[in-house]
Formats: sequence, C-alpha cells, structure tokens
Amino acid sequence: MKNTTTILSAAVLAALAAAANAAPALKPAVPASQAVQIEPSHLSQDVKVLASDEFEGRGPNTPGETKTVAYLVNQFEAAGLKPGGDLVDGKRGWTQDVPLGRFEIKGPVELSIKGGGKEETLTQGEQIAVRAAMTGAKSVEFKDAPLVFVGYGVTAPERKWDDFKSQDLKGKLAVVLINDPDFETGKGEFGGKAMTYYGRWTYKFEELARRGALGTLIVHETAPASYGWATVKNSNTNVMYDVVRKNPLEAHAPVEAWIQRDLAVDLFKRAGLDFDKLKKSAQSRNFKPVELTGLSMSGRYAVDAQVITSKNVIAVREGSQHPDQYVVYSAHWDHLGIGLPDAKGDRIYNGAVDNATGVAALLELARVYAAAPAPQRSVVFLAVTAEEKGLLGSEYYAANPVYPLAKTVGVINMDALDPHGKAKDFTISGSAKLELLDRLVSKAKLAKLSYSPDPKPEAGHFFRSDHFPFAKRGVPAISFGSGEHWEQGGVAAGKKEAERYVKENYHQPSDEWHSEWTFDGMARDLGILYAVGRELADSNAWPNWSRESEFRAARDQSAAERK
Repeated sequence: MKNTTTILSAAVLAALAAAANAAPALKPAVPASQAVQIEPSHLSQDVKVLASDEFEGRGPNTPGETKTVAYLVNQFEAAGLKPGGDLVDGKRGWTQDVPLGRFEIKGPVELSIKGGGKEETLTQGEQIAVRAAMTGAKSVEFKDAPLVFVGYGVTAPERKWDDFKSQDLKGKLAVVLINDPDFETGKGEFGGKAMTYYGRWTYKFEELARRGALGTLIVHETAPASYGWATVKNSNTNVMYDVVRKNPLEAHAPVEAWIQRDLAVDLFKRAGLDFDKLKKSAQSRNFKPVELTGLSMSGRYAVDAQVITSKNVIAVREGSQHPDQYVVYSAHWDHLGIGLPDAKGDRIYNGAVDNATGVAALLELARVYAAAPAPQRSVVFLAVTAEEKGLLGSEYYAANPVYPLAKTVGVINMDALDPHGKAKDFTISGSAKLELLDRLVSKAKLAKLSYSPDPKPEAGHFFRSDHFPFAKRGVPAISFGSGEHWEQGGVAAGKKEAERYVKENYHQPSDEWHSEWTFDGMARDLGILYAVGRELADSNAWPNWSRESEFRAARDQSAAERK
C-alpha cells in the first residue's frame, strides 16, 4: 500500500483524505438487529472521486487502475476491515493478482469490401467496429475472404437447433445476428423474449471460433442488442483483455467485429439477397447458411499483444463463529478508461453510474459492517477488475477462489445503481429463481418495496454482470438493480431516465457525476442489502437455487462440503 500511494498525484491524495473524512460517523458497536443508517452524501463523495477525470476512466493496467486500487485499499483500511486477498509471505494482502492478455490495435485499420460492382473502404468505428485480435498474433491480414450468413449462429442440440448445417467456415467471415431466434416473435424454442446465453455476443464469437471461421461479423441492431452503436463502438475499438489461455484460437477467431445494420443491408443487396427476408428465415430451425456470392472482405492491422497483471481488491470482516463460511458482496471497479473522443472531444470514460455507484455501495456496506458487531460468518467485499472486458475479474476469482465456493453462502452483486431518488420497487438481472431472491423480496417488503422482474429480459443482463461466473459454478448469486417505479414521477419518469441513460450516457464519456444526484434511493436500498447479507451471516442457512434451475446441480455437487 505504501509503495502504491507514493506515486499518486497530490489531487488524488487529497481525494483520499476527503473521502476518508466523509466516511460514516457510526458508533463503534451498532447492534446487528438495529437498522443501519447510510448517509447519501458518503455515496456521492465516493462516486465523485472515482468518476473524476483524475482516475482516467479506471481502465485496467493504466494509471487509473493504480489510483483506483489505492483508493479502495485506503477506504477498506480506514473502515477497519482486514485484507482478504492473496497470501503474501503467509499473510493476506489487499489484492488478488489477475493475469490478463492485453490486446491493442496499433496503427491504421485497413478494411475494405469488394463486390456488387464496387469496392468500398470501411472506417473503424463508423460502419464497423473491429476488436484487437485476442489470439496472440502480432498482426491480422486477410484478402478477399468470402462472407457467409449463418443466421443467429446457434448450435443448441437440446433444442434440436443447428444454424450451420455442416457449413465449412474455414477462411470465411461469418455474418451473424445478435440475440436469439425468438427475439422478433417473442415465442419459440428459446423461451420467448428473454435472452438465453445463445443470444449473447460472447457466445457468437466463441461458437464461430470453435467452428474454425476466419472471423465473425455481428450485425448491430439497437433493439436486439439492447444498446446503440455508440456503445458497440466505444466497447470494441479500444484495448481488449482476456483471461490467459493455452489455446486462444479455441475461444477467439482472428477477426471479431460488429457491423452497422445499414452496411449489412447494403451487402446483402449487392449479393442479390434481401436482409429482412433472410433474417426472418433464420428464426426457423430449417434455416441454412447463405453465401453472399460475389462479395469478399480484406483487412490488415497490427496488434500489440502482451500479458499484464490487474488486481481484484478484497477486504473481509471476519466471522466470530464460522470464519470459514462466507457471504460476498461484489462490484466491478473498472470502466473503459481513455478511448475515442465524443462530439465534444472528451476521451475520458468516467463511468459514474457504471460502476462507480456499485463501488460506492460496496465501500459503504464495508464501513457499516466494520462498525457493527462481528457477524458469525465472514463477510467478503470483492471489487473486481475487467468486467467491461467480459467479466474477467470475477471469472478469474470464481476459477481461482480465495475463499472456497462450496463455503460461499451467496453473492450479492451491485452494478450501475440509480443515483437519483427513491423507487417503490427493485429488480435483479435476469429471471433466475433462487432462495436468495426470496430473502431479498422478504426484506424489501418490510421497506414497502415490491419486486419487479427484469424489465428487459431480452437484453441478457443475467449474463452481463459479475454474479454470473459464480452462478454457473453453482453459488447462489444475484445482481441487484434499482427500480423504475419512482416515488416522484412514477414508472413513466423512472423508465424515461433509464432509457435516456442507455442512449446518451452508457459507455460514453458523458457518464459523469452530477451534484444534483441525491443518492436517496441507493442509501435506502443498501439498507435492505445489508439486512439480507447480515441475516445470512448470522445464520446457518445455505440458500440454494430452485429445483428447476440449471445451476442447482452444480451447487448440489458440493453439498457434502457444507455439512
């Protein structure tokens, strides 16, 4: 910690001191049964600091990471918590090392499409957003690669669904639709509007890599993607990260990109095809891949590939009776760092809502737990890295847990919370059924809050937050979401603000702290999350998934370790 803080600027050190002084004035011992008071100004101060330009968008492996990690350690230490990270000389440190592959395009991106009577040069970030290759290659170069439309790019044997029909994709670029085949109709083999993992862009890239394609071109459409082109551009044209893999080509094709819908429509037309008709045909299991005859794509760009080490930050409030059993609160500290400028020339992606709010919530809960009597079980506060690059920090922790997953009671994740006033409801990401949600619903009722199912299940939020790596390994896990039924203005006002944020601020430099944010709703909601976690920490309960959940079996396999 001392070595880290010495390289911080005077402005950051001042921010650290200010935030420490702004910490909750809690008495040393608050009875666990007593409702905790969370002051909104503390949340505002943490978000203001973390989302300031001084922190440079909190990009992994940047000066912004160094400042962020130092700030978190400072706050956890000031609260009186203990280090909960990797063992260093037999003692726990504050962090867990997360080795990551780092990939960045260097120099110009040369891309062109030929066919249909013309050759067209594509501009990175405009018609296309190409990711830096995560294969370890120092450059990507291909010439006159054929294009093949593969529908939604799904192979789902349990649904008797195969979009590929033995199509050979070696040396070819696969053009694929985002989301599931059910998205347009709301009914079918994939459960209707709610996105399955087959609909996620991560699955598309993985499946095409498994099939040996030269690359993947995902057609962006705002509704099925659940975000606009600005989000795609800003998320895919900057530095890429991945877990370190022995055989990266098994997970990543050399070319991974998104293209604008208008470009896709034009390409299909130049090949004598109708995009909308083929899109409709892809909603049937009878669909067969279609080559875009006469069209080809060429490209060339250099890639800087290296391995770096980022940090998860971990603090723990040790349990008094069962210190080897763990309740986990989590939030990702990272955002997009410095990237392409917006219309105003701003290049710092501050990430105030996403996810300085979640980190502020984590810090505030840590302070409250530290001031209260020790819980019976240990409570872990986990701030993970590289969520924006594909849940990499949480994936690494779940694959290399500091504390055994079998002894982890549950995970409560906090991501992109609403900094405005109070709502009459709350939600979680996705529509999973588990006892942890039942407990949350019960505690929320005491505060006169109702549970509203995920308002956009088609957006696939369940697979987009840091609880997912825990869930797929069986650990009961939820990602809490602020409600849209505002006390002031009702559902209309809450929904309008949520839609405005996605359109104007999400993954854009404009996601900045605002002095008019009250944080009243967050403060109230954190009291509920404290009550849920505290009850679990003072009990011998082991909540589970519902019997029909796909995650139940993984949890049950470790049941003997909890006896």
